[in-house]
Amino acid sequence: MKVLCAVLVAVVVAFADAPAQSKLDLPAALTEAAANNPELRAARARVEAATGRTIQSRLWPNPSLEFSAEDVPVNRGGFSQSKNLAGVAQTVPFPGKKSLDAQIGAKETTAAEWDYLGRELELARDVKVAFCRALAAQKKLEVSAALADTARSTAAAVRKRVELGAAPEQEQLRAEIEQERAVVELTAVQREQVEAQKSLAPLLGRRPENVGVLAGELNEQAQRPGLDQARDQMLARHPSIHALLANRERAELELRRAKLDPLPDTTFGIAAGRDTGADATLMEFRVSLPLPLFDRSQGRQREARAQADIARNDLSATELRLTRNLAVLDERLRAAGRQVESYRTRILPKAEGALRLVRTGYEAGKFGLLDILDTQRTATEVRFAYYDKLLELNIAQAEMEALLMKDLRSPVPQKETKP
Repeated sequence: MKVLCAVLVAVVVAFADAPAQSKLDLPAALTEAAANNPELRAARARVEAATGRTIQSRLWPNPSLEFSAEDVPVNRGGFSQSKNLAGVAQTVPFPGKKSLDAQIGAKETTAAEWDYLGRELELARDVKVAFCRALAAQKKLEVSAALADTARSTAAAVRKRVELGAAPEQEQLRAEIEQERAVVELTAVQREQVEAQKSLAPLLGRRPENVGVLAGELNEQAQRPGLDQARDQMLARHPSIHALLANRERAELELRRAKLDPLPDTTFGIAAGRDTGADATLMEFRVSLPLPLFDRSQGRQREARAQADIARNDLSATELRLTRNLAVLDERLRAAGRQVESYRTRILPKAEGALRLVRTGYEAGKFGLLDILDTQRTATEVRFAYYDKLLELNIAQAEMEALLMKDLRSPVPQKETKP
């Protein structure tokens, strides 16, 4: 009895304190996760890093400041009797190399932006799934707390009847057993809710004890798009597809760039000075050209061809995987929707109707205690099963929305202009 009272007090206090703090609904959870999730912040930083590399790839190498002294006398005069020159040297990349480097960097940035959007979709999906699990556990906790309270009041009423001699002692034992079972189940549902909140909290950047009471209802209707239209929309817009397209184009550009590697970058130099021994002004021009005798970028070209093949095959494999996932999710939504509809329109009303009928008959003396306890437990189990089916439906819906780019808060990357 003390255990039951303690558990019920904890549940009542938790729900009583709910108005003191704002209840968390799904839109607020999505916004909070987008602002606080460390994985999303890391994805943003990767976009910034790729942008920095793109800027760097456009830059020419810095010129070199040079000083030279020739014919320096060892025994007398030193630099005052030598040919002293000061100048600059600049390496000029072979035409087309820096343009390709800039295009490769732009494709890398585009791929990073699409990867960020993909992570944003995954985060929205994870938050929805975790939120629905926590909300379903909260609903089940309310039902379980009500059952435990009913079991407690029923046991107290039967105890009084036994004391008055109006009921046999076995009814009291049966009522007390049902009360203990309700306490155990309530504790289990509380643990389930705590575990669900522990899964939701890190996504929001909160501690589990700060999640609080959730607001909202689980969706009872399956929202299934037309499969062909959804497939076309998914393949045209999904971040994974666009990221792989950018990677494929980058690999093709890198192959073109590798073919230019053997073509040498030329270094031009100019210097001026004086020959102090001859009292003459000097000018010097230099051109340096590496000879591609040994390193002709054989390995890089081979790697670039392989990377291009990898990118093309990854794109095809991802399209097949997404199409398969879409068909599987569509079937899951169809099945979950039918099950929820059956529970909502037939099973749940019948269970609640049977409970009302037995309660009325019990008050009229037509049914015994065992009848009302069994019917009451059946109604509770049906309600729990209904929330489980609702959870299946909402999880499938969240995964479908992720495939179709719902709840995407960041703008879609625009096509870059060629430098």
